[in-house]
Amino acid sequence: MNLSFYTVSPAYCDFLRKTDPCVPFTMDSKSIRPFVGIVFFINDFQYYAPLTSPKKKHLHMKNQIDFLKINGGEWGAINFNNMIPVWPKCLKKVEIRLLETDTKSDIDYKNLLSNQLSWCNSHKDAILKQAEKLYNMIINGRAWGNLADRCCNFSLDERQSRIYADYIGEYQDELYQLQKDSE
Repeated sequence: MNLSFYTVSPAYCDFLRKTDPCVPFTMDSKSIRPFVGIVFFINDFQYYAPLTSPKKKHLHMKNQIDFLKINGGEWGAINFNNMIPVWPKCLKKVEIRLLETDTKSDIDYKNLLSNQLSWCNSHKDAILKQAEKLYNMIINGRAWGNLADRCCNFSLDERQSRIYADYIGEYQDELYQLQKDSE
């Protein structure tokens, strides 16, 4: 099965961030440039690993257990340190198909996403292996230096994810939208 790009519910990330400050912000206001990530399974959970857009500094950075450059950094990177468990209801698939109404900027961005996705799928096994290795290091307390400090707390986030799904998920998205509408 091929990887796809997804965005994750801002309300869900806000909920997780209440107990884990390392959970990334989804930058919901960037509708033209959504915060996208890939989804895969670890420990019976779907995990969302966000991508970062290309930056000049990526070209000079080294791949690490929690950071993987896409095409040598030319197309961005995957931030495994910010991966979080997700429920399918909290995900929205990103459409990268070109449309007649797309601007030049939209086309350029969708072409970048297409390149990133193609690279991710051609390196899927290595991506999954790296994600699982980091996950196990963090869960088993084997992370060195500040690695654990910059990673999400996977075990805590899994517990919170269950709480969200069991008790809050149905209402949280509605409340979040009402709050956004009232701003």
